[in-house]
Amino acid sequence: MTATYDVCGVGNAIVDVIAPCDDAFLERHGIARGAMTLIFDEATGDALLADMAESHTIAGGSGANSIAGIASLGGRAAYIGKVADDRLGTIFRAGMAAEGVAYDTPSHRGGPSTARCLINVTPDGQRSMCTYLGCSPLMTAADLDEARIGGAQILFLEGYLFDRDEAKAAFVTAAEIARKHGRKVALSLSDLFCVDRHGPSFRQLVRNHIDILFANEAEITQLYGTTDFAAAVEAVRADCGFAALTRSEKGAVMVADGQVVEVAAEPVAQVVDTTGAGDLFAAGVLFGLANGRDPATCGRLGAMAAAEVISHFGPRPETSLKALAAARGL
Repeated sequence: MTATYDVCGVGNAIVDVIAPCDDAFLERHGIARGAMTLIFDEATGDALLADMAESHTIAGGSGANSIAGIASLGGRAAYIGKVADDRLGTIFRAGMAAEGVAYDTPSHRGGPSTARCLINVTPDGQRSMCTYLGCSPLMTAADLDEARIGGAQILFLEGYLFDRDEAKAAFVTAAEIARKHGRKVALSLSDLFCVDRHGPSFRQLVRNHIDILFANEAEITQLYGTTDFAAAVEAVRADCGFAALTRSEKGAVMVADGQVVEVAAEPVAQVVDTTGAGDLFAAGVLFGLANGRDPATCGRLGAMAAAEVISHFGPRPETSLKALAAARGL
């Protein structure tokens, strides 16, 4: 069956609100530096938003950022995620449409509002996120579009969506749909706290359903209960055909068909905001895999995309990644 899309993503549809801050702001609000903290009610989120500096609002969500990056690379991209029938939901839809992503998941009505992530960025570029998930985790198997999933070379699942049993079941159903159509399944572990909450479920998912895994160093070592990165590499090599493991300024390690390939980080003149770095790295790798590139080239595409996004505020590319790749011969 000929593929309509390179990648179809399934994840939390979130609108990002991004603002600069100092460490005192994080301390005042009890925000974990460099991590993602869940907010469980809108009132708390509204109070935090009111104290934030002048902000920038953009369609976001980890998996959606990756899908937007694939579109920027010239890939054919689709997305499945739930927003409400409200102002932020409209912002999310408009953002995905502007970036050329196929997105038409029906709006949620009568209940929680569209998810938002309040991202405060310190002068060193580190982002600290406070997320109100709203209606985004109310995803169930009924929301899955078989034509989109079956029509994509790769199904990309976002670990952040894993917090409800219904969403876990939707993950397995989506993977089964992809398998039925002979497609590959990719997963991002998303965040260290996600791995803390769902380690056993993630390990089972990786071993039984995942072809392509994305994680950073902290996430992959936590997943396998070790502090030794090399040991975690050996463990994932036994579980998964392909893994892309990021290590910040140390670059990344690609584990492909039992082989290990190291990829250097791309230099950046100034790190402005690390929001979306892992998401865009995944975009480059997924685009490369969907278009038959070797693991080293996939890693270079990921490093290039990550370098572009950390050079400015916001989790989406501001320069055509397709043009950047062409300039580098990728």
